[in-house]
Amino acid sequence: MHEVKRIEIIANSFELGKILDSLDKAGVHGHAVIRNVVGKGLREGNEDLDMTMLDNVYIIAFCSPDLVKPVVENLRPLLNKFGGTCYITDALEIRSVKCVSS
Repeated sequence: MHEVKRIEIIANSFELGKILDSLDKAGVHGHAVIRNVVGKGLREGNEDLDMTMLDNVYIIAFCSPDLVKPVVENLRPLLNKFGGTCYITDALEIRSVKCVSS
């Protein structure tokens, strides 16, 4: 096991390309995208839009702890300009180890 950072982003799908580019520029090259995310309180100040048919996406990615600063520096301007939210938390990556039987 080793420590990683989990990056979770909820944003409008129109900004998906820009968000993925900014993650890539920060050194985060893998991600998963879940489309058509709906809920309440996803975007600050736009409560009336949260539960409409807007196409929101949920992006999850993992990176080494040393990449958090570049991730934040690249994502913050996008989220401030276009809206959306990002959470970065601690996680553990578990890699399978081949067992040798005796």
